[in-house]
Amino acid sequence: MEQAPMSLTSTPATGQDRPELSKALREIAGSGWCGVQVRVDDPHGVWTGSAGSARLGESAQPPTDGHFRIGSSTKTFTAVLVLQLVADGLTELDRPVDDHLPEYGLDRRITVRMLLQHTSGLFSFSGEVYEDGTIAPGIPWQGQEWVDLLFHTYRPEELVRLALSRPARFEPGTGWSYSNTNYVLARLLVEKLCGRPYAQEMRRRILDPLGLTGTVVPDAPELPEPHAHGYYTYQDAGEWKTVDVTRANASWISAAGDMISTTRDLHTFFSALMRGDLLPDPLLAEMRTPHQTLGYGLGLFAQELADGSTIYHHNGGFWGWAALMYGSADGSTTLTASLTTGDARLEHAAAGEMFAVVQRTLVEAVFGPVGAGQADPEG
Repeated sequence: MEQAPMSLTSTPATGQDRPELSKALREIAGSGWCGVQVRVDDPHGVWTGSAGSARLGESAQPPTDGHFRIGSSTKTFTAVLVLQLVADGLTELDRPVDDHLPEYGLDRRITVRMLLQHTSGLFSFSGEVYEDGTIAPGIPWQGQEWVDLLFHTYRPEELVRLALSRPARFEPGTGWSYSNTNYVLARLLVEKLCGRPYAQEMRRRILDPLGLTGTVVPDAPELPEPHAHGYYTYQDAGEWKTVDVTRANASWISAAGDMISTTRDLHTFFSALMRGDLLPDPLLAEMRTPHQTLGYGLGLFAQELADGSTIYHHNGGFWGWAALMYGSADGSTTLTASLTTGDARLEHAAAGEMFAVVQRTLVEAVFGPVGAGQADPEG
C-alpha cells in the first residue's frame, strides 16, 4: 500500500494550537486513509487542519476548504426539509405517506415519521444484510459492476420501485433498519408537496438562507474546486485495482446521500440546526428524540458522552469518501471533517471499523470521552 505523506497544515484558533488534533490527523493519515481535512468551531474560535495527500502519489495535502461528497450526512438536510414542510402544515409526521404518493401503493401504515426514523421496514434499494449474514442485493454497489456504472443515471422512482419489489424487513413501526429507500421517498414527498424539484427546494429553503455557497445537490459528476480525490480499491478476476472515483454520478444514492459540501458549510448548517434556527422547537425536539435502536431520531443520531451530556451527529460515506458532522446540543461546538480512501485493500467491514476509530478519536479530542454506544451506519 502506498503510504500517505505525513504533511500537516493547521490554522490555530485565536493563536492557540490544538496539539491533540494535530496528532490525531497525523495518525489518521498514517492508518490507511489517503487524506483528511478537519474543522472545529467552538467557543475558543476556529481550528482547521489537514493531513495526508490530496491525490495518490503527490505530496500536496488536502485543502482545508475543499469540497467533498458527504454521503449519508445528506439525510439530515433531507429530514430538515421535510420537517419544514410539516411546520408549514403541508403534511404531518404521523400521516400515511400513501396519502401523498398513492402511485407507489405503499402500506398505509407507513408514516412520514417512519421514513425519517427508518422504522418503515422498507427494503433498502442499495441491498440488505440480514441478521444471519444473508445478503440480499439491490442495485450494484461494489466491485467491477459498480465501477462500470459509475456514470449511470438512476431515477429516484426507479430506486423506490426496485425496493418495493422486494420483501419488507418487518411490519411498519415494529422495528428499526437503516434503509436508503426511506430518504428517496422523502425526496419524492418534498417534490409532490412543493411542486418543485428537490434540489430547487433545498436551495430555496436551506442552502441560500444560510449562505451555503459550497453546498450543492449535484446534477453533474464533477466536484467543485478545490477538492481532494477519493479512490476505490477492489478485486476483479483475482487482480486488485484502484480507481479514482472523484468524478461520479451520485444519482444511485439520491437524497439519501448525494450532496457535496465543505467543512465550513456543514458547520454553518449543523450549528444553525442545533440552535433552533431551522425548525420550531417542538419539531427540533422530535428530531432529537432517539429510537431505542442505535439512538436514531429523525435524520439525526444522539450520542451520550461520559459526562452525561449529549451530542448529535450524522456521518456518511461510500466508496472513496467519508464525512463527519457532529455538534453540541446548543450548536456552540461542531466537528466537521472529510476523509478520502486511497489504495488500501480493505473489505467493507474493515473500512467501517477504520471509520469508527477515526470517529472516536476526533470526537474525544473535541468533545471529551464518549459513553457507551454504537457508531452510525455508513450510507
